[in-house]
Amino acid sequence: MNARRRLACLLLVAACTQAQPAMSAPAAQGADLFDFWIGDWDVSWTNADGSTGRGRNRIAKVLDGNVIEENFDETPDGKSPPLKGRSLSVLHKASGTWRQAWTDNQGGYFSFTAQVDGDKRIFITDVVDQKAQRMVFHSIRKNALSWDWESTKDGGTTWTRQWRIDYQRRP
Repeated sequence: MNARRRLACLLLVAACTQAQPAMSAPAAQGADLFDFWIGDWDVSWTNADGSTGRGRNRIAKVLDGNVIEENFDETPDGKSPPLKGRSLSVLHKASGTWRQAWTDNQGGYFSFTAQVDGDKRIFITDVVDQKAQRMVFHSIRKNALSWDWESTKDGGTTWTRQWRIDYQRRP
């Protein structure tokens, strides 16, 4: 390979590296990264019509404490079938990052990889055609937290909140 081609390849690699979103997954994530989420939670949100949606989310460590299992159940409102969802999250040993698989009774399925941004804990889908979805856990306290479902259409440069759920630990 001549010098001009090598230089062109190096410049292309550098440009692609710089084009990645600023936030990236750390080299290794701790086994306790999502322990704040463990518990039995009352959850609430504002629906598109302004009414309040409610539900319960039970999060537990299973399989010898190596997997986090989520059991989400929306409280029926009589207007539409309630959302029921389940996820399994695990610290993937080979990559050192948390992974999650989500599925629900409405045919939804998502595969996520964890990222950390300061105090925020994030599960994000792969970016496909500049589009992605992510869950952002923030305002994390012992007995409360907020969770945002966000989407991007520009590869992660900007994110739009689609849904916020407020968590309150059950007594």
